[in-house]
Amino acid sequence: MSVYTLNLKLFWPLVICILTALLLLHQFIFIGSEDQGNDCTDQGLAAVSLLKYILAFILCYFFIKYFSTQPISATGGFQKPSELHSKSGVSKRELLDDHYEKHVRLSPHVLGHSKAHVAKLVSELVRVGRTDVPPESSLAFRGDSIQVGSSYEEHKVGSPDCFDILVPLRAPRGLKLETSICSDKHGGPPLCTLNTPRKAEWTRRHRSFTDTFMHLHNAQSAFRMSPNSVQRWFYTATQRCLATVRYPFEQRCSLSLSLSEEQQVLLHLTPRSDYVCCHISMGVRLIPALPLGDGAFLVASQHAQRGEDLWTVYFPRQEQRLLAWLKGRLPSSSCHLKCLQLLKEVRNLSGETLDQQARAEWGGVLSSYALKTAWLRLLLSTPHEAWEECNLVDRLDDLLRSLRDSLQSRALSHLLLGGDNGLLPDSVALPKLMKETIPSNLWNEFSDVTLDMVSARLAYAWNHLPRLIRLGRPQRTSLGRGVHCKYIDTE
Repeated sequence: MSVYTLNLKLFWPLVICILTALLLLHQFIFIGSEDQGNDCTDQGLAAVSLLKYILAFILCYFFIKYFSTQPISATGGFQKPSELHSKSGVSKRELLDDHYEKHVRLSPHVLGHSKAHVAKLVSELVRVGRTDVPPESSLAFRGDSIQVGSSYEEHKVGSPDCFDILVPLRAPRGLKLETSICSDKHGGPPLCTLNTPRKAEWTRRHRSFTDTFMHLHNAQSAFRMSPNSVQRWFYTATQRCLATVRYPFEQRCSLSLSLSEEQQVLLHLTPRSDYVCCHISMGVRLIPALPLGDGAFLVASQHAQRGEDLWTVYFPRQEQRLLAWLKGRLPSSSCHLKCLQLLKEVRNLSGETLDQQARAEWGGVLSSYALKTAWLRLLLSTPHEAWEECNLVDRLDDLLRSLRDSLQSRALSHLLLGGDNGLLPDSVALPKLMKETIPSNLWNEFSDVTLDMVSARLAYAWNHLPRLIRLGRPQRTSLGRGVHCKYIDTE
């Protein structure tokens, strides 16, 4: 059943016209009924009175027109500010630009300082732990590191204080490991196991390595590489390297290393002076990785159950090549990075009001990797010229619509393992083992109820974005804009 809504822009002018016509009719009747013998002075007074009435009605008209266009409280029946913003593309664009500059955009100055200092420290760590010759019966650093994550891909939001770095490892000489994909595990990148060949002689000759890093899998009569054991060894090895390089860095910041409950190695940097990243404390997640081939790596899985010894496949080189390929084809004034950052901000603002369980589900479905996957898929399927800066609101609307379509269809295919032939450029090559895997659905592990909840809330967040922005972070300012640093003048 449709509901009629009063159009104030037509109602008040119509009322003014009717009242003016009635007043003119009354005035002429009044003048006609006067005695014809009145002098010119009375006629002049009547004309002046009529002019006063007309001027009064004109002032009332503009007064009413002005207030009819102003938003008031919802109890008055007028449109809310959020409705006004959502109906005008220009208003929403202005709102997004203002919020982006104040709360989302990271200071290039601060981010540059942070990345430079982290890169210098980590390069020294891996250089100390490097061995030119593979060890006989232990692991070792390969001597390089790979910067991954949003801080290095230029779409991080919040603050430039968290970094992820892969540290490739060398396996012992003579150790042959077979990678097997777990077919019973679905969702996200495929989970793998690293097994020794059956009845391998190497594991018998190097019992110390086998007892430290491997578990016997009775079902296959083979040893499996244990991710937790590798993480603990990596933590100890990083501690020794940090003790070697600590002195020159501690003149600028204090350093500490910790091993979390999830077996993650975290390096903490707390600055002592404004030279280090404008007084920002930083955390660096050091991730030990075993090479899989063709730029892919295996890292310890965070979703494995106790005793499963599962590894997750990372594709840092492939994603870096893809982003570089896209950057060379998109317009110089492209809004693609800004679009992804604002999408993350919409997710963060909408998740702040949820309880702990709902927030965990919300963040799990709309993880940064899932948002990045949907964003890359839209980039690859949209004409490059459509990503001009002037089309920001339209592209963000397209991205949210594609996300909702994926949620309603219960599927968001992994970009590299989605079975989409022809979507990726030829420069993005995958290891042979990964080419033979079945397509991976990032949302396979979530229930239909959870996906429906996320879809509905995502639509609500976009339609009521002004209200979320107003209530979300009123006291927050852009990191690095109000921080004193002697290098800020040279930015």
